Amino acid sequence: MYSGNSITWDETNLDIIPKISFILKVDREKLERDSMKTYLHIKLMRCEAEIFNLAKKYGISSVEDFENKYTRGELEEEGTWEDFFKLDHLEAEKDSLKKALEVI
Repeated sequence: MYSGNSITWDETNLDIIPKISFILKVDREKLERDSMKTYLHIKLMRCEAEIFNLAKKYGISSVEDFENKYTRGELEEEGTWEDFFKLDHLEAEKDSLKKALEVI
């Protein structure tokens, strides 16, 4: 049992968001929204960092550039195709994360 100010609650009856909201004296919806926004921003930063590392590795700025290097024969598919598909996936994830952030 926790007692803060004159309010008490039993730990077994609440899930984590209301507990944290109660302890911090923050509106539950604001805590949920801010938490989700922070989570999405962190995921986006990690995604962008991976994209940056792959782009730097191959001297490109997008999956289209990667594909153009294949087409022009500047890059062999063998040994690089996994990075190509990883970059494609990361770019799609980046777009999804940005759309999710627009909702918040």
